[in-house]
Formats: sequence, structure tokens, C-alpha cells
Amino acid sequence: MKTVRTLFASWVFLFALLGSSKAFALFEDCQTFFPDGKAPISAQAGRDLCFDHFAIYYSPADKKPIYTVEKLHREQLNAPHPRRSNQFYEEARLPYAERSLLADYRGSGYDRGHNVPAGDMSNERGMAQSFSLANMMPQARQNNQGIWAKNVEEPTRQYVKRANGDVYVFTGSTGKQGSIGRGRVTIPSHLYKLVYDPSKNLAWGYWIENTNEAAMTPPISYEALVEKTGIDFQLPIKANAHAVVPKLDGKVEKSAKPLNTMVGGWYPIFFDDYSPEKINALIARSKEGKVASVQIQYDRNSELAKRIASQLEAQTSLFVSTTLSSPPDTPGVSYERNRVTAIVRLK
Repeated sequence: MKTVRTLFASWVFLFALLGSSKAFALFEDCQTFFPDGKAPISAQAGRDLCFDHFAIYYSPADKKPIYTVEKLHREQLNAPHPRRSNQFYEEARLPYAERSLLADYRGSGYDRGHNVPAGDMSNERGMAQSFSLANMMPQARQNNQGIWAKNVEEPTRQYVKRANGDVYVFTGSTGKQGSIGRGRVTIPSHLYKLVYDPSKNLAWGYWIENTNEAAMTPPISYEALVEKTGIDFQLPIKANAHAVVPKLDGKVEKSAKPLNTMVGGWYPIFFDDYSPEKINALIARSKEGKVASVQIQYDRNSELAKRIASQLEAQTSLFVSTTLSSPPDTPGVSYERNRVTAIVRLK
């Protein structure tokens, strides 16, 4: 059955590349992130990536998300949050030619803009996964740190914190106004976020220009966002002429729905220096049969990368590969060029 599904997924991807009008993402391991388990339908060919707390439909051509999706609940956002890590890494699941690279953003003048916000993550592993470059888009710096963070992401979180049940949030970008880096990562012209509350049968969208000078505009209807993006998000929303963003009274319902935890297939482990504890924990997980492979990403510290790889290979049957990556220099953010990242693939 798995072989049949793999062949079907390959056929769908090839069919989309050859010019089909619709592309269907499977998301076999994380369908619960989508309303009624239905992933959106897009004309763009992409790859589906599942993480612990979100999913990404990724464009190999544009090297950024076509859309991302989260299923959020107030318990998740009201829980204590880990400190923001700012540890970006290249997505090991993607073929090298399809990845955006750390070096692509160097000197570009654009931020690595999160689609799924780091601020939505409630544990360290989710926080680490949110810094995958597969979750990033070239975003105008003042836009990213200004109206997008303050007038789109934060109001969305505030709504979820007051909602009675699960809220689904789709985020992405469209259009093209050039590219950055040797990998030619597409710079989108517009950014969007779609919020859907099934308990109220309510959805609305934010539509923002990807410029430093962009002004905040009122939310738009679900139908208008579908028309602008060309993506059928498959939401059971009745047609309405205007977007309605509800004003909540802030009351919290006594009986809250428990948060379901998804188990993702990949996660990063960061080494600023040699750590026997981290290595031994990874070796133990491997011996328990839970780890399929490890990719080591490094910039300047090749000795540490080789030391970690050789120890893993000596004490486990893991396949360990190493790859060179170079983080960009971004004003206001300090990066440890000697850091080594182990991208762990689970079985």
C-alpha cells in the first residue's frame, strides 16, 4: 500500500509539473492540521512537509512556502513559551537543488520571514522546527517587524486565545518581484493570512503588500482571498460579501478542548560546542530504533561536525551525512558561525 501511495504522490507531482490546473498535496502524516482533513487545492506544484505543530506546502520553483497551516487552540497559546532561538537551518528533507539556503539571504536586504510564527510555538522542539528555511519567505524588513507582526500575527493570536475551539490559520505569499541569492528565492509581492473558526463558521483574510512602506488595510472576505491567491482552501464557508472579524468579550470557557500533539518526522539539535549529553541521547534514541538518519550542517566548525558524525557512525548503524551551510549576517541578530546543527530524521 505504501508503494502505491508513493507512486501516486510521484504521479501527482509530475502531472502538476506538466501543466495541470490543480495540484493535490497528500500530507499523509498530518492531515489533522486541516479542517475536515482536507488540504487546499492549488495550481502550483509543491512538496508537502509535516512538522510537529504545522504543515507546509512548499514550492521547489520559488523555494518558499505556497502555504502553511496551523491548528491552534487557546491552551496552546496560553501555555508558557520557550525563548525565541533565532537558529535558522536548511531543510534536510528537500533535495539540495530545491532548498533555499542560508547564504541566499546574505546581503539581500530581506528578512527570513516566518510563515508559521515562532511566537505560536509552545515547546522547544516546535520552536526549533519553525526556523526551517522551508518556513521562510523573503520579507521586507520593516514589514516583517512592523505591521505583519503587530497587526496580523498578534491579533490572530489574541483571537485564538479567546475562541472556544480549534482555529485553523493558513499563511503564504504570492506574486513575484525578483529573487535573492544564487538559489533565486522568489521575492513575493503580497503576503496573506487566512483565519478560520469552525465553531462560528467564520473566515477572513489579511492581504498585505511585501514592502517596507505597506499600509495596513481592512481584512478581506474568504472568497476574495481565494480569488487573489488562486488557492481553494476547501473551507465550508457560506458566500459573504464582506469579511467579518468578530469582537470577543474575552471570557474563557470553563471546559477547554485538550490539545492533540502531533509527532513530526524531523527535528534539529544545535551544538555550540561538543555535548556528550546530546550525543548520548541521540545514540540512545537510535538504539531504540527511532532514528532513520542524521544530516550534519556546519559553517566554520568542520572539526566539531566530523567529531559528532564519527561518534554517531561508530556507535550506531545510522547513515550520517555532512553538508556545508553559511548563515547570513543580519543586523541586530547574532549568529554563531561555529554552530553545528544535527538534523534528525525519525522513523
